[in-house]
Amino acid sequence: MPLFINRDQIFAHQVHLLEHKLRSKEERILELETENAILHLRLSECLGKLRRDHEKETKALKHHLQQRNAQKITQSALAKLLSEVQAVKQDFSELFAVYLSFSTELEEQSKQLLDKVQQASCSLKGDRGDEVQDLQAVVSALERSLEEERERCRAERQRRKELHNTLVELRGNIRVHCRVRPVLPFDHVPSSTPGSWPALSEEVVSTVSDDTVMVNCIKTGMPVHNKMYEFERVHGPEESQDAVFEEVKPLLTSLLDGYNVCIMAYGQTGSGKTHTMMGSQLLEEHSGGQQGIIPKAAAELFRMISEKPADSHTVEVSVMEVYNNEVLDLLAKDAQGNPVEQRCDVITTSNGASQVIALKYQPVRDASEVMQILSRVLKLRAHCPTLVHPDSSRSHLIVTLTISSKSPNALALARRLQSAKKDMQLAAQKEWWSPRCRRANLAARKSSEDHFFASTASSPSRSPSHSPCPSPRPSVSQALFKTKLQLVDLAGSESVGMSGVSGAALWEVSCINRSLSALSDVLGALAEQRPHVPYRNSKLTHLLQDAIGGDAKLLVMLCVSPTQRYVTESLQSLGFGTRARQVQKELPRRKGNPLKVK
Repeated sequence: MPLFINRDQIFAHQVHLLEHKLRSKEERILELETENAILHLRLSECLGKLRRDHEKETKALKHHLQQRNAQKITQSALAKLLSEVQAVKQDFSELFAVYLSFSTELEEQSKQLLDKVQQASCSLKGDRGDEVQDLQAVVSALERSLEEERERCRAERQRRKELHNTLVELRGNIRVHCRVRPVLPFDHVPSSTPGSWPALSEEVVSTVSDDTVMVNCIKTGMPVHNKMYEFERVHGPEESQDAVFEEVKPLLTSLLDGYNVCIMAYGQTGSGKTHTMMGSQLLEEHSGGQQGIIPKAAAELFRMISEKPADSHTVEVSVMEVYNNEVLDLLAKDAQGNPVEQRCDVITTSNGASQVIALKYQPVRDASEVMQILSRVLKLRAHCPTLVHPDSSRSHLIVTLTISSKSPNALALARRLQSAKKDMQLAAQKEWWSPRCRRANLAARKSSEDHFFASTASSPSRSPSHSPCPSPRPSVSQALFKTKLQLVDLAGSESVGMSGVSGAALWEVSCINRSLSALSDVLGALAEQRPHVPYRNSKLTHLLQDAIGGDAKLLVMLCVSPTQRYVTESLQSLGFGTRARQVQKELPRRKGNPLKVK
């Protein structure tokens, strides 16, 4: 039988299939329209974000241009002020020259009149007595005039010195003082060639004035050539420890005004650095005229604090040494309270400051406690006898006195507000990480913030104390305002042949010379205003980064030997001081944009 197919069923089936496809297409169209709407929304969001970013970039560019214009205006004003100060100094120099000529003329006239008076007293009699009295009155008037001119000259010289100090403050230069020690018994060394000239014990370094030192560069068969070096202050061999400290003491006033202060002794081995900083009898007694800068500075600091309200200031001391390019905490102790060698790492915190990890701080109440601590820890400092000095220091010693003020004065409070504002601006900038350990840098950053904003006194065993939840915006008027006084006794530079060391001591000499060379490289980079300053080439320069390149007041005390035997090292030290004077430190307002160092 033939197979009959119902055409209506076939058409109905096809219609059903077409309707199913139509519904699928319609659903797909709805999905695509939904995706299209979502994409349009995302596109609108991206366009909006792009527009906002463009607006922010425009505002930032305008702000940057405003800052550059303000910086140019400030620099031009500073340059104008510096030129005016230079003109005033030139006027004072001319006035001083006129005074010298006038003083000489007055002295000559006075001598002539005195001679005439003496002649008149011998030859004149009777009615000539009135003329003699007139001449004596003229002589007295001239002597009074000469004394007035001398007093005026002293006042002008004092004013010139004050203007020079103001100029140094404006330029931010490093203050450099020089001290020439007297000839000591170990300077008298017999020459290898009898009758040779010049003798090794001959004095070739001498002070010309209170700000100039002269070196006689003597060579066999060559004419004598004198080199002159000028510094802020030059101390001769006859000047006492008190005279040296009197020139340093004005810096200590800045501590309670909100400034960090660093005093550093630099020079060759045996040039008198430790004597200048510590004194010759520190370990035996804590009083007397032979005390150095460190004990006198501690006494002066506590004297200034005693004039403030009671319990308004607290002081902590830390002592460390840089030995063979390793930072050692000299206050570290074990569980039984015995001294223990503890190495510390130096890192750079998020605000660009150097920080010593796990450094011990000990509270002190007066200068005698400071000296007791130093007398104890100085026995732990590395020493080694050499041919140059029988008890040569083989490490750099850094004594830090941290002053916490509960009631800062107006100037300190203003600096504190400025620092807090910069810290808030730095929070949004790129993090400065230590190449050693990011976790340690986080701990150091938190430790630094807690130490700066602490509201209570630090722990006796470890300072700063760590707060479990530090406030992100502490009250400036209630927080402790901290400043620090760093007193640095650098190890002496020396040549291997002259020191006569070998073995482990030879490695010590190498580390000392390399660290001092790194310090010289840092000063050279700062003097030439290079974009990169190699602070991290040495633990010493990394540790003193804030004092050398920051807004701290830094004084370098050059110690030089006077004899021909050490003339090469003396010239090197004087050259180092000249380079340090050329450094123009950055203004505090530019501290928010530190140099990136490695």
